[in-house]
Amino acid sequence: MTLIAIDGPAGAGKTTLAAKLERDFAANKSVTVIHMDDLYAGWLNALDANLTARLDEIVQAHNAQRDITIDIFNWASMSFDSTRTIHASELLIIEGVGAGQRIVRQGGAKLYWLDIEPSVGLARVLARDGVEIQTQMKQWQIDQDLHFSRDLTRNYADHILTS
Repeated sequence: MTLIAIDGPAGAGKTTLAAKLERDFAANKSVTVIHMDDLYAGWLNALDANLTARLDEIVQAHNAQRDITIDIFNWASMSFDSTRTIHASELLIIEGVGAGQRIVRQGGAKLYWLDIEPSVGLARVLARDGVEIQTQMKQWQIDQDLHFSRDLTRNYADHILTS
C-alpha cells in the first residue's frame, strides 16, 4: 500500500485519522500527508474539475516516485499564494472531502471513508474553525453531498468508520 485516501463529510475526523496513520507508518517508511484544504480554490466550486486535475497530477507524480510542486490555498487571503514541494515518499496520504474520488482510486488508493451525522459534523467544524463560517459550511455540506452522490465515493471504500 503506497497511497491512502481518507474521505467523508466535513467534521468526520479525517485529519485526526491521517495524523494517526502517519505516526503509525512513519516508523518504517517515509510518509507524506496532503490536506485537501490546501488544494481547494476557496468555498465556491472547490470540488470541481480543477481539483480533480490537481489530484491526478499528485497521484501520477507519487506513483512515478517523482517530486511535484503544488499551489497552496490561503484561506485568509482567499488565493493560492504559496507552493509546497511534495517529495517522493513511500506512502502518500491524501485526506479531506474529495480525497477519495475516482481519479485517486484509479491511481491505486486504499480508501478510508468516515461517516458522521451532518449536524454533528457541522458542530465539530464550527467549534474548530469558528461560527463565522456557518453559512459557508451549510452550503459546503450541500456541495459535498452532491459530490459524493455523483462520485459514489462511499460505495468504493475499503474501510468504513463511523464517528
